[in-house]
Amino acid sequence: MQRGRIVGKVAKIVLIVAVVFTLLTFIVMNLWNCVLTAAVQSVNPITFWQAAGLLILSKILFGGFSRGGGWKDKRDMKRKLREKWQTMSPEERERFKAQMKDRCGRWGRRDDFFEEEKKGDEQVG
Repeated sequence: MQRGRIVGKVAKIVLIVAVVFTLLTFIVMNLWNCVLTAAVQSVNPITFWQAAGLLILSKILFGGFSRGGGWKDKRDMKRKLREKWQTMSPEERERFKAQMKDRCGRWGRRDDFFEEEKKGDEQVG
């Protein structure tokens, strides 16, 4: 009895995934065919399978196949770095900034991450 329920759930999930993929593919195909062919004269209409390939390619390039998509991990990494930064002493912060400057170069272009922390520290203190 339990095995039949598991097979039923798996079949239902596969069906839902297939329906959602088909719907998304039709959306991509129609957007391409209606918007791009009208806006750019040299663009040809695409078929369902070309739209499916485009959808898969965009998922690989921009989202990956991780469970939460590609951007969740970056937000989580930034949150962890911010928490670590808040627990550092001023000497550790300067050492960390120097190490990052050595590794990445041109540090001054994205210093706003640490500026936000200074503002937060001033408000708290």
